[in-house]
Amino acid sequence: MTRYAVTDPVTNIEVRVYPTATDAEVDAAIQRASASYSTWRKTPKSKRAKVLRRVAALHRSNRERLAAIITREMGKTIDEALGEVDLVADIYDYYAVNGAAFSADKPIDVASGTATVRSDPLGVLLGVMPWNYPYYQLARFIAPNLMLGNTVLLKPAPQCPESAEATAELFAEADAPEGVFLNVLATEDQVRHIIEHPAVQGVSLTGSERAGSAVGAIAGRAMKKYVLELGGSDPFIVLADADLAAAVTAAVAGRMGNAGQACTASKRFIVLDEVYDSFIADFVARVGALVVGDPREKVAFGPLASEAAAVNVTAQIRTAVDEGARVLVGGGRPERAGAFVEPTILVDVRPGARAYREEIFGPVAVVHRVASIAEAVELANDTPYGLGSVVFGSDPQALASVVDNLNVGMVSINAPSRTEPGLPFGGVKASGIGRELGEYGMSEFVNRKLIRTSSSS
Repeated sequence: MTRYAVTDPVTNIEVRVYPTATDAEVDAAIQRASASYSTWRKTPKSKRAKVLRRVAALHRSNRERLAAIITREMGKTIDEALGEVDLVADIYDYYAVNGAAFSADKPIDVASGTATVRSDPLGVLLGVMPWNYPYYQLARFIAPNLMLGNTVLLKPAPQCPESAEATAELFAEADAPEGVFLNVLATEDQVRHIIEHPAVQGVSLTGSERAGSAVGAIAGRAMKKYVLELGGSDPFIVLADADLAAAVTAAVAGRMGNAGQACTASKRFIVLDEVYDSFIADFVARVGALVVGDPREKVAFGPLASEAAAVNVTAQIRTAVDEGARVLVGGGRPERAGAFVEPTILVDVRPGARAYREEIFGPVAVVHRVASIAEAVELANDTPYGLGSVVFGSDPQALASVVDNLNVGMVSINAPSRTEPGLPFGGVKASGIGRELGEYGMSEFVNRKLIRTSSSS
C-alpha cells in the first residue's frame, strides 16, 4: 500500500499523513477529468492562458509559503526552494505567452489544394511525479498540456503530498475549471488502472529507470502515449585548455546543488591529464569547505530527501570503496540527526565497479583522469544513460568534436547544466523517451491532425 506522508528529513520526524485514494475516488477523478476535457478543449486559448498567468502570479505572491513546504518535505535549502518557485512561475507564464503560437495550425506545401496540420489535444493525461523538484516537475508537465487543451491527473511522490495539494489550491484560486487538474494520491495498482482506463490517453513519468520501465510497459500494452524522464550519470569533461577556476566553480555547483539529487547533476568528472592535479586539488578544497546543515539556514545544502535515500547513498559509497575506490573528502554521515550525507569525492573508480556505471543520487562526485579527448568521450559515453553533459574548454574545434560525439540529449559548454522554460529537456538510452519544456514540451501529447482540401473543393 502506497503511503503518503510528510517526514522532515532534518529530524526524520513524521509531520503529517495523507489518506491514500480509494478505488472509488480514483474512478471519480478520472470521470471528472474526462468531463472537464470535453469543455476545456473547446475553451479559447486566450482563456486557458489567462488561467496559467493567474497560477504564475499566485506562485509569486505565495513564494515564501510554497518554498517552506518543499524544504519541510524533502530538505531543499530555502534559497533553492525560493528559486524553484520562481522558475515554476516563469514556466506557467512562458506557456501562457507562447502556447497559442506553438499549437497554431501549420500549413504544408502541396501540389494542389491546401494542407494543414492542426495540433489537437489528446484528452486526459496522467503525470507520475518525483520528489526532488516538487513544483518544477509538476509545472513542466501541467503547463504545456493545459495550454494545449488536455486535462491532467497528478500522482505526486509519496513524500510530497503537501506541495501537490498546495499546487491544486493555487489552481482553484486561479479559477481553473473544476477537473482540469486533479491530485490523486494513488497506489501503484491504481496507477496501472488509470493508465489502462479508456478515458486516459497518455502518461508522463519522471523517476527511476525501474519505474519508467514498468509504466512504459503498461502504457505500451494499453496503446497509450508516454513520456519518460529517467535517471542520468552526466559527464563533466574538463579539457586541457579549460578555464580551471570556472570549471571547478561549475563542478561544485553542478554536483552539489539540491544535495546532488538531480537527474542532470554532473556525476562523473572526466579530466584531461594535463590539468587533472590542479583541478582535483581545487575541487577537493572547495567541496571540503561546504557547509551542510539545516536547510532553513544559510548552508550549501541540507539533508537528503529521506533517511532511506541517505542510507542508500552511503551504501553506494561503501561499495565503491570495497571495489577499490579512494575517498578524497567526505565519505560518511555527519554526527547529527537527520538524513545528512557528507559531500564526497571518489577517485580510482575502475570499469567493472558498480560506481563506474550506476547513478549515485546524492552529493558524491566520481573523478576520472584520462589521457586524451578521445578517451574522455569514450568514457563519457560508457554508461547506460544519456541525459545531460558539460564540457569545459577553449578551442572551438575541440569543443565541437566533443559535442558531436557525446551520446546525450543535452550539452552545456563552459557552464553547469541549467534549465529554462524555453529549453527542451530530455535524454536518450536509459535516460528516457520524449522531451519536456520549450516548444517540444508542447508537442508530445498532441494529435497532429492533417486537414487536406482538394483544389476542386
